[in-house]
Amino acid sequence: MEKNQYIRFDWAMKRLLRNKANFGVLEGLLTTLLNEPIKIKRLLESESNQDSEDDKQNRVDLLAENDKDELFIIEVQNNSEYAYFQRMLFGTSKLVTEYINRGEGYQNIRKIYSVNIVYFNLGNGTDVVYHGKTEFRGIHNGELLNLSPFQQQKFQVDEVSDLYPEYYILKVNDFDKWSKVPLEQWIYFLNTGNIPADATAPGLEEAREKLRLEQMSKAELKAYYHHLDNVVILRDNIITARGEGRLEGRAEGRKEGREEGRKEERFENARNFKKLGVPIEIISQATGLTADEIAAL
Repeated sequence: MEKNQYIRFDWAMKRLLRNKANFGVLEGLLTTLLNEPIKIKRLLESESNQDSEDDKQNRVDLLAENDKDELFIIEVQNNSEYAYFQRMLFGTSKLVTEYINRGEGYQNIRKIYSVNIVYFNLGNGTDVVYHGKTEFRGIHNGELLNLSPFQQQKFQVDEVSDLYPEYYILKVNDFDKWSKVPLEQWIYFLNTGNIPADATAPGLEEAREKLRLEQMSKAELKAYYHHLDNVVILRDNIITARGEGRLEGRAEGRKEGREEGRKEERFENARNFKKLGVPIEIISQATGLTADEIAAL
């Protein structure tokens, strides 16, 4: 397996992939993810297209438009953010209103794809790629609500979900196994920065050519390695937080176990007192249990 290091995708998003000559890399990722050919027509301005942010806190994003006038938000988040799901919703909602002119009909609302590459453990799940879309189902029979033939013809789509934003979440931080599956090859590259010689996924050949470290100047390399140091620090922080969380959980579990054991001991003593005919009032004073708890034994 080839071990050459290439520029990490999150850094390339900031510095390289906004160049039209490098669109093939982004097109390859989107083509692989959506399983259909994607051709980027242009990149649009967005509030997070900044080069001066602190790398440790940076949420890099690109806003692209394809040849079908669909919009793609591509975001990379290195820092853990518990409200990231809401951030995704805010991003698509903002675009819905920004890219329709006042007075235009709702049929002109643009299709939006939100692609989120996260380097932290977002939510509770074991997969590395998640897809979310909007569907409407009957609460009585589970029937999927479909478009009418007229709507399908008018909007040129097949499903109601085709009209709404769609979300992709790529949880890449723990994926480090090379695969023959194109999407898993992309996940591997996004996590490790490596492109093995047998890579076949769309866009990775372009990445191999465009994202070589030796093409960077000394100043660019210095900034890039500083970025990598920050990534390492972030990962260490995440691993430490996970470890501390597990330790706290085990400590809390031991504490709850001891308390449960002491309570069960009081119940057992109360049962024995009842068998000996000791009055409930005395048993309550001796064990700390309530009269109702003792009566229920």
